[in-house]
Amino acid sequence: MQERSSVGDLANRLRQELNRYSPGGKLPSSRALVDRYRVSPVTVTRALAQLAAEGLVVTRPGAGAFRAEPRTTARPGGDTSWQELTLSADAAAEPVPRTVDASGVLASLAAPPPGVVEFNGGYLHPSLQPERAMGAALSRAGRRPGAWSRPPMEGLPELREWFARGIGGAVGAAEVLVTAGGQSGLTTALRALAPPGAPVLVESPTYPGMLAIARAAGLRPVPVPVDPDGVKPELLADAFRATGARVFVCQPLFQNPTGAVLAPARRGEVLRIARDAGAFVIEDDFVRRLVHTDAGPLPRPLAAEDQDGVVVHVGSLTKATSPSFRVSALAARGPVLERLRAIQVVDTFFVPRPLQEAALELVGSPAWPRHLRTVSAELKARRDAMTAALRLRLPELALPHVPFGGYHLWVRLPDGTDESALVAAALRAGVAVAPGRPYFSAEPPAAHLRLSFAAVAGTEEIAEGVRRLRTAYDEVRT
Repeated sequence: MQERSSVGDLANRLRQELNRYSPGGKLPSSRALVDRYRVSPVTVTRALAQLAAEGLVVTRPGAGAFRAEPRTTARPGGDTSWQELTLSADAAAEPVPRTVDASGVLASLAAPPPGVVEFNGGYLHPSLQPERAMGAALSRAGRRPGAWSRPPMEGLPELREWFARGIGGAVGAAEVLVTAGGQSGLTTALRALAPPGAPVLVESPTYPGMLAIARAAGLRPVPVPVDPDGVKPELLADAFRATGARVFVCQPLFQNPTGAVLAPARRGEVLRIARDAGAFVIEDDFVRRLVHTDAGPLPRPLAAEDQDGVVVHVGSLTKATSPSFRVSALAARGPVLERLRAIQVVDTFFVPRPLQEAALELVGSPAWPRHLRTVSAELKARRDAMTAALRLRLPELALPHVPFGGYHLWVRLPDGTDESALVAAALRAGVAVAPGRPYFSAEPPAAHLRLSFAAVAGTEEIAEGVRRLRTAYDEVRT
């Protein structure tokens, strides 16, 4: 973190001083910059690389860095209004218009302004990410024989085997495909299993990114309500009968956003209902590695209990590592595996081999179990801190379920609360929260917020964020 800050600071200072040099003029040597600004040679190299990427500096090996020539004035843009007609004409011909609405995804991806408490984040705070272990793994991976050659289209056999062991049951390496992150895996699965215009059953509420995938593919998400024990089997059966759907997407473990875990008595029922309907279950097992220390034994993935090829399993390393460590896996049994493989090859060819090699290095290192234990304890502490702060400062917000895994809480707002107004007021007060509306594929039954405790620096920031949220709530309710 300190190195990144130093690079940015130095780049800003050099950027401000560029006017001292004429175009083509030589900047001081790297050694002179090290002495002048009291930074490391690595910081100087990275700062100059940043300016070169911006087109402000040109670096010449052996000669040094020079101020770049001024950019030519860009020509005025043309008239793009014709695109509105063309794009709308395409949509008119589709049975279910494809709409690409990324707002629900951006709510957890966009970095808030400096000084704003990040209760909307979807990834671990940098202090919780295994940066040193990932860096070492990537360095070792780059030196592996053949690390920069083309990998097998399905993924490295050793990595496929590792994912298969994590699923358990009868799933083997031959039934696993390595994919570029969970979002990519979900996209491949939905495209493979449902044609445009088809209904797809989804939990309600559910992950906005999955709803965006479905709508962008021209699918019709149909909500099936969940409670603290997961999806309700009787309503799932009714939805299959009413719609003729052939796909159900679910998160049986620490569901996003409710944190629900599919109850043991419901697990077999969900598989039986889907099998009787001739349908697939896409199991998004996204946070299995973010279990809290007080969780107890976890249920196995649904895929481990599936003998008939009903389940298409999606598992990922990203949530437990870094948003940029995009390595995941699809697992399926039967003819559908070939369709999944074909779609992935057409879309992305394969996951870069150095990243796959780095994943193997990481999960095989002693640092990996240590990292998971650290994250497990830290997430429990943060969950408890946020729960206590909410109950103390905002008892008006209903917290029906406190999960034993994952990275967020799902709170219901009092009736009559303007959800959008509260989200805006919270940002003005210095805390970013995720609105509940994007998590519903139809009209929501009430106003909600999703509050993440993983993307903040620690428990003190959680307490401050809840204090600011109290201020925003008072502003909206008065």
